[in-house]
Amino acid sequence: MMRCETVVLACVAALFFAPAASAKCEIEMLAVLPVTMHGRSPTTDGEINGRPVHFIIDSGAFYSTLSPAIARELKLPTTPLPPQFHMRGIGGEANAGLTKVREVKLADIPINNIIFLVGGSDTGSAGLIGQNILGIHDVEYDLEHGAVRLMRGHDCATASLAYWAAGKPSTVLPIEPFDQRDPHTIGTILVNGVKMRAGFDTGAASSVITPQAARRAGVTPESAGVVRDGYARGLGSKQVPSWRAPFDSIDMGGEKLKHVTLGMHELGGSVDMLIGIDFFLAHRVFVSNATHQMFFTYDGGPLFGRKPARVVSAEGQVVALSENGNEPTDAAGFSARGAASASKGDFAGALGDLNRAVALAPDDGRYLYQRAQVRLALRQSALAFDDLSKAIPLAPSDAEIRLVHGRLAIAKGDRPLAAVDARAADRILAPQAAARLALAGLFGELDDYEAALGSYESWLHFHAEDGLRSTALSGRCRALAALNRDLDKALSDCNTALKLRPNTAGFLNNRGLVHLRRGENDAAVSDYDAALALAPNLAMARYARGIAETRLGQSDAAERDRAAADAIDPRIAARVDALHL
Repeated sequence: MMRCETVVLACVAALFFAPAASAKCEIEMLAVLPVTMHGRSPTTDGEINGRPVHFIIDSGAFYSTLSPAIARELKLPTTPLPPQFHMRGIGGEANAGLTKVREVKLADIPINNIIFLVGGSDTGSAGLIGQNILGIHDVEYDLEHGAVRLMRGHDCATASLAYWAAGKPSTVLPIEPFDQRDPHTIGTILVNGVKMRAGFDTGAASSVITPQAARRAGVTPESAGVVRDGYARGLGSKQVPSWRAPFDSIDMGGEKLKHVTLGMHELGGSVDMLIGIDFFLAHRVFVSNATHQMFFTYDGGPLFGRKPARVVSAEGQVVALSENGNEPTDAAGFSARGAASASKGDFAGALGDLNRAVALAPDDGRYLYQRAQVRLALRQSALAFDDLSKAIPLAPSDAEIRLVHGRLAIAKGDRPLAAVDARAADRILAPQAAARLALAGLFGELDDYEAALGSYESWLHFHAEDGLRSTALSGRCRALAALNRDLDKALSDCNTALKLRPNTAGFLNNRGLVHLRRGENDAAVSDYDAALALAPNLAMARYARGIAETRLGQSDAAERDRAAADAIDPRIAARVDALHL
């Protein structure tokens, strides 16, 4: 057995050595999907009917899926499924349809007449590659080296399929037989010694346990050390309260860690918890659907809120966490490894790899954009801005680069340049594009409320069941209030947003502006009070509350609020004056 120690010796992990491989066992490589981490999502490039797209590799998706907005953007006809069929997940249920795609290319392999589900929230990509592709046979997740491999084992019932381990300890976890009616990778693990049915989900940004399962393990939202962590969203339009919770231990087939932290919120499915991308980034994993086993090795990096520094045997011998695989030789390889490092929080390592990628392919704007994101994480905003400025002419049709560049331009005080970026992104993006929500926010920061309203309207029209509807409704509420237009609709939007996400400071701030426009000064003060209790540095809320207080004859309070707002944002008076309140 093995144990894994953190720097403070607070984490213990036990692993088993893999048995010798069967002499007859052969593993056939069917396809290799090149993978690059995009934030916390493993993505792969592909094509739909000849158009380049990005997919998220989502082992938690039972079927490959496109959002309704993407299906419309790609002009894919959709057939509704019967009313009794719903997609279910975090955020409730969503209606679904089917579309047949004439040709999809993955790893340069054409697949003809493939069916996708259509429904749910937009993922920021074309869609999800789910278990109808990942679970055809066996699958290996090697995110550190930028690959998901579709495999097939022959005569491997008694073999270790952690073929890369080369003497390193590996763990074997039994998984449930693959059910074509509800295909997921599910195994039983222990949390605080209590059995939990866990889904292994590359689409989950972190590992999460349901409140009901956590209670069985002795943890509730009221337990010591549990902290509120905002809201979680997923498939449907609703968002659910989320917490971060400490647990004494977690045991996955013998790999044990102590004093871990897990997310805690409702999942809307049949499992007790999801083991998310944090696990897959720290492990190399082989899922054998044929033998109902999952093989994995811990390869380093943070895991469940801990960062083990080394692995040692029960006898005290250190086990090296050596590299599995060859050093990258091209820009794509360095990019993939750098993106994986960034997703694990190793920004210094990521920057080194992305420097190599940019040096090898200086005319590829994607690598400059990746490096800019890492530099932002390292608080190197000037260097990030330079990278984005270089990336724009190299990738002129990439709206995402323009959006990030525009926000940095605002931070630099160059609002005219930010407006150029916003207008360029507006020309690039289709009406259905998910990025229209970010564009609307950028227009709002520029006080261009007419343009913001147009993008909010477009996004809401095409994203009827999206988990970000509350954000879009609140944004439209603010744009309408700023324009002094259709205030009843604005109030309805803000009320709906706050119903979906109660006690959200920005939403309360926006509703306060509606009340101010309507002359409902007491209601405005009430909303601004609530917003500032949650976010004391909201300059707009302080200044606008001062206006309401002036109208109510509370001149001293109004003066204090205006002075505090000016100290937070010296431009606030000019911005409010432009609203002609």
